[in-house]
Amino acid sequence: MLLFLLGLVILVVGYFSYGRFVERIICPDERETPACACYDGVDYVKLPLWKNMLIQLLNIAGVGPVIGVILGIKFGAIAFLIIPIGNIIGGAVHDFVSGMMSIRNRGANLPALTKITMGTTYARFFSVFMTLLLLLVVAVFINIPANLLAGMVPGHALFWYMVAVIFLYYIAATLFPVDKIIGRFYPIFGGMLLVGTVAIFVALMWTGVHQPLLFTESAGFKEHMMSEPIIPVLFVTIACGIISGFHATQSPIIARTLESEYHGRRAFYGMMVMEGFIAMVWAAAALVVYNLFPEYMLKTPSFVLGQITTYFLGTKLGALTIAAVVILAVTSGDTAMRSMRLSLAEMLHIDQRGLHKRVLLCLPLIVIVCGLLWWSNKSAKSFGHLWNYFAWANQVMAASTLYAATIWLIAQRKTWWITVVPGVFMCFIVTTYILWVSPKNGGPVGFALPLVPSYIIGGVMAVVLAVAAYFRGLNLRHGRLAREAQKVTEEEDRDKPEISVDI
Repeated sequence: MLLFLLGLVILVVGYFSYGRFVERIICPDERETPACACYDGVDYVKLPLWKNMLIQLLNIAGVGPVIGVILGIKFGAIAFLIIPIGNIIGGAVHDFVSGMMSIRNRGANLPALTKITMGTTYARFFSVFMTLLLLLVVAVFINIPANLLAGMVPGHALFWYMVAVIFLYYIAATLFPVDKIIGRFYPIFGGMLLVGTVAIFVALMWTGVHQPLLFTESAGFKEHMMSEPIIPVLFVTIACGIISGFHATQSPIIARTLESEYHGRRAFYGMMVMEGFIAMVWAAAALVVYNLFPEYMLKTPSFVLGQITTYFLGTKLGALTIAAVVILAVTSGDTAMRSMRLSLAEMLHIDQRGLHKRVLLCLPLIVIVCGLLWWSNKSAKSFGHLWNYFAWANQVMAASTLYAATIWLIAQRKTWWITVVPGVFMCFIVTTYILWVSPKNGGPVGFALPLVPSYIIGGVMAVVLAVAAYFRGLNLRHGRLAREAQKVTEEEDRDKPEISVDI
């Protein structure tokens, strides 16, 4: 119980202290935001701060901080410290800096920001990789809510009907202007999410007062604890509560609707901290249920989720909470599809003001996602592979984004260790995971190296890339200074009076 409460304190104190420290480094000002400078009535639209905060929360808080922590808490109560510390110095910084980078570059999407910071060659690879990740995100965030909704009506084969309904919503939210569907309905969805989370939290506090030992690992729990190494597996399993590269694909959506740079800390940093709170609540609830019913540790996360809501809230309020989790998935999946459309439009230079252009761009995405849904539902093993690839690809994106942010900060002569430290750590994590993991370790295809060599190679790779990012940032800084000096010289030359010489 004490670790859980300490973790919550870290989140609150971290937001008001470290969050303000990072904000002073970024230094928001009065410059015109993309919502004002690039208004188009579709994606560049001014929205009030409270709406932007709820939209950002629902965009980023997919099933990761629920399904991910139900799996991640199997490593033990140490997750109650890892989640908030990683969130404050890693995930929230990642979201805030990537969002502010987008604002300072006219609402540019992640591929464009990567091209600016890391060059054209890497940006091409990154764009393809990001599109593949977003396709996985959309498939996962249709599959899970469809299964949850179908499970609420036992005895009926409703899965594909739920898929159709969710997919139609995704398409509508992707095609229509941001203020017509997302801006209108997200506040309602956000209210449902907060009611469900707060209800679980209140029930947890009641349980903690009367049965505090349920927040520690019981003998039955320890018998089924994860045998995999916490580093790197925990940081890949909890794919959103600590840090998530997917969030950087969502931040540009809000970067195009904020009316002031001063709203950035609350919209980006603050909403990631709120996601950390959601992750902590579900991790604690899962720990309690696993202690009471250790055999549930062998069940699927979706089954455990249903048991959590029923145990703490009963059937009716539990159903509302499951609906809130469905909303988490749906409201991340639709904006993932929207982000794919925006990024492809940016890469292919396709204007998005005409509806027919948005439809044509979405058609191939729809076909591919349908194929992934069909494959992922062939068996539980297929879906397991889909989730694994989504999880580690998500953290590859996080490491890449943090290195790009480091380059940007160095070029701007700003304090850059705030991004390079979590960037090096996440690069170490994903490199180690890919080198170590294999089907015999219960994961996707990897190199199956022993753990120690994987640690060594992962550490060297992370440091080498950090050094490369440092020199890349210096080169961009000098190039920017040279361009500014040339601009000043040209302006001075224009101001000089003309001198005529008679010969």
